[in-house]
Amino acid sequence: MKKNNYAIGVFDSGLGGLTVLHELKQIMPYEKFIYFGDTAHIPYGNKSKSTIEKYCLDIINFLETKKIKLIIVACNTASSVALKKIKKHTKIPIIDVVSPCVLNAISKTKNNRIGIIGTETTISSKSYQKQIRTINKNIKIFSRSCPLFVPVIEEGETQQQFVIDIAKFYLNKFNKHNIDVLILGCTHYPMIKEIIKKTLNSNIKIIDSATSTAKHVNDYLDNKNNKSDNNEIVYDEYYVSDKMVRFYDIANMFLKQKIKKIIQINF
Repeated sequence: MKKNNYAIGVFDSGLGGLTVLHELKQIMPYEKFIYFGDTAHIPYGNKSKSTIEKYCLDIINFLETKKIKLIIVACNTASSVALKKIKKHTKIPIIDVVSPCVLNAISKTKNNRIGIIGTETTISSKSYQKQIRTINKNIKIFSRSCPLFVPVIEEGETQQQFVIDIAKFYLNKFNKHNIDVLILGCTHYPMIKEIIKKTLNSNIKIIDSATSTAKHVNDYLDNKNNKSDNNEIVYDEYYVSDKMVRFYDIANMFLKQKIKKIIQINF
């Protein structure tokens, strides 16, 4: 097999990264993807930096046993606190989900006022804030952790009134801060993107890591001349570290297609 036809590894603490995978498959239907969801340790958002790093390196070690040309850290928390450790650990190129969002958000803001929402660990790490200020120190940043979003999304109850109420509770302050861009700093959040959009002022542009990362990966492979030359859609592989109740239902909801087979891997 040619190296450009090697698979692309995608991993997350659980299922949120499937929103990234969905967008990747829309843009690059002939690429093969290997997805790993660390369901035994979900969520990463309330765990320590050293613990998250250990989990990530275990996953990288597993992906290195496959024919992989690129690894996508499809988890905002892991991208925020473990990226440096991951890059030191492997020679395989790594793309995170934070950097593409930052570049996209900076290009979209007109008034230099950007909002960020994410898990507690992502927000407290200030990874988005640091990257934004490295590029443009004049941008004012407003952030908030939204811990209730992930469990609500994974319950599949995204159309209930209480989800709208939760969104208003978390997001109303951003309207008062006059931001014109909001970064969805969690790969789960695209599942409630329309609710978030309705909660915010109409002029606020929403940047999500799924679409931003997929476009970034597509451009990266184009620039490296490393896209697959397959002319047929190939079957992806799905792995988890533990079985979850309703896993298939949740995964199908995130990916917007049925997954036939998921293999459990024990480290």
